[in-house]
Amino acid sequence: MNVLDIITAILILSGSTLALTAAIGIVRFPDTLSRMHAATKPQVLGLLLVLAGAAIRLRGHADVGMVILTGLFTLITAPVIANRVGQLAYREQNIRDDLLTRDEMAEFEGRD
Repeated sequence: MNVLDIITAILILSGSTLALTAAIGIVRFPDTLSRMHAATKPQVLGLLLVLAGAAIRLRGHADVGMVILTGLFTLITAPVIANRVGQLAYREQNIRDDLLTRDEMAEFEGRD
């Protein structure tokens, strides 16, 4: 085994661990906003680590460009989707108000 194989293994294993913690968070967290946080942040970082490991392993292959595009697409779309899900959950009042420390959307939504 050379050094690149070890780095690849570390990246893929750490990315898989982060994706697993995201999946556990989605199942275990109590409300939509907490689940949304678990579904976006560790999941995206986990996917990027796995893709980085795959890119190192595939170095010099034509599929590396597709791996990079997949990572960029994930980075662009995940925050947008999380924002939309959060707004929808807030508008449908499907959130726990006791978990909010400050309600910044109340003035935009006409709530008091």
